[in-house]
Amino acid sequence: MAGLFHGRATLRESDAIEPDPLPPLFANNRRDGARLLSSALVALAICATQIQSTPGLILTLLFSVLCLSWGLAYRHLER
Repeated sequence: MAGLFHGRATLRESDAIEPDPLPPLFANNRRDGARLLSSALVALAICATQIQSTPGLILTLLFSVLCLSWGLAYRHLER
């Protein structure tokens, strides 16, 4: 029984499993960035047709901010 755990390595602090970092909020290349931006623009257009209701107004504002930030991020991507 004493040799049961003999070959087992102990876990050191440096060997601890670190959680994966959060994924980026925007793509790293222009093709994927264009896809994200165009999808957000379609969602914005759909929400803008329902701007007369409170949820439609909230979603329109949300997607407007998202489109603006993704548009600025897209401009800084290299080909």
